[in-house]
Amino acid sequence: MIKLRPLMFVGTGSDVGKSIINTGFCRILKQDGYQPAPFKAQNMSLNSYATPEGFEIGRAQAVQAEACGLECHTDMNPVLLKPTNDKSSQVVLNGKPVGTQSAVDYFMGNNKMALFEEAKSAFHRLNKKYNPVVLEGAGSISELNLKTRDITNMRMAIEANAVTYLIADIDRGGVFASVYGSIQLLDKDERKQIKGILINKFRGDLQLFESGKKILEELTGKPVLGVLPYFKNIHIEEEDSVSLEKKTQTSSNDKINCAVVILPRMANFTDFNVLEHDPRVHLFYTNNPLEIESADIVIIPGSKNTISDLQELKQNGVAISIIKAHKNGKKVIGICGGYQMMGQEIMDPLEIEGDIASISGLGILPIKTTITNEKLTQQCTFKFKEFKEDCTGYEIHMGETKACNTNNPLTQLSNGKSDGYSLNQNCWGSYIHGILDNQVVIQDLLSGFSLESENNFNYKEFKDRQYNKLADLIRENIDMNLFYSHLKED
Repeated sequence: MIKLRPLMFVGTGSDVGKSIINTGFCRILKQDGYQPAPFKAQNMSLNSYATPEGFEIGRAQAVQAEACGLECHTDMNPVLLKPTNDKSSQVVLNGKPVGTQSAVDYFMGNNKMALFEEAKSAFHRLNKKYNPVVLEGAGSISELNLKTRDITNMRMAIEANAVTYLIADIDRGGVFASVYGSIQLLDKDERKQIKGILINKFRGDLQLFESGKKILEELTGKPVLGVLPYFKNIHIEEEDSVSLEKKTQTSSNDKINCAVVILPRMANFTDFNVLEHDPRVHLFYTNNPLEIESADIVIIPGSKNTISDLQELKQNGVAISIIKAHKNGKKVIGICGGYQMMGQEIMDPLEIEGDIASISGLGILPIKTTITNEKLTQQCTFKFKEFKEDCTGYEIHMGETKACNTNNPLTQLSNGKSDGYSLNQNCWGSYIHGILDNQVVIQDLLSGFSLESENNFNYKEFKDRQYNKLADLIRENIDMNLFYSHLKED
């Protein structure tokens, strides 16, 4: 099969749809018989995933790898930034944390050249194995104050000699200015790398933008590859928690109401996507105490700064509402940081998360946690409660949790260790991300409700259908002949 040029999607700004479009093209290339692989030099996200080797990458690249039919690898996202507060982030290099840096130190310091070398090496390793590598940029390509230190956008496009498409979100307005301005602010070599424009999130009759396409092409000298419609019926995991603001409708009379507690440093919110799509469940995100108390199920998610987020829950009244929900017989579960919060105490003797050495937990589970400087990152296979089915998930956490008295683990791992704590049918906690993606766990969680019915919802099959629907939508709305002619250029 012919070797295609690398492909890259960059944006006029953040949240214009780069990750979703990248995912769709990964599936298209796989469908067409190629062997694509995703790549993002640097990602900033609290949504991460464990590779089979026990390393950590951004969740978006794991999703894109899934669309390619591949196991994920650290080469797909060599640099991951995980914000610990508004000004600092943990830096994860090639899957392992290498320290915490302030935004000023990271973006203005001298380490960016070393990180760029690591990113280039990761790309070239992928490029030797896969055909083609599908790269993703970050934010805007024209942040002039940071451009010389940027390792993710046009410098990477030139290094890879990638066929690069600029994505613009027409739904937010100003599409002509954002596209024209973004291209004009590039230097000559960077502009040459841009092969076309993709307009995303168009509402209404696509024919109405035909004249707009011609205007953009005349202004920029670049072809408009296609105009993608705004869609709500295709469900791909989203990278940024900004999407959670749209998921706050708080009650349903004919479904099981499940409340996920909003945390300032919420991590891995994609743990709950399966509940969002289960027809028996109404899932919503909230930090309103009354809404939490009235929910049927309350879930405390993971956190990048457990102690700080626990303090916030105590200050805004949510902690009391979670305890009340538990006392009133509602189902209350916690995952990772949420599991730690449910215990008696969280200790941080090395002050890894801040200057608080110890804080009392919610007191729901008889456990105590010590934050450690060693991060556990691994995929796992386990048995849930007394069930015989094999389940899968992954762990990403810094901390050791022990039972205060009698241990009653929630899961038994295939490596002989146990995980979590099961208080009763209505209350448990676990370190395992993705635990809810297992059908036996969902069936157990949703048992005991009068609305319960037999349901064969298979989340893995559901996700695969979404990738195919996204690929179909893109094919219908872009010039595929032009697309492949670009990728086959020398």
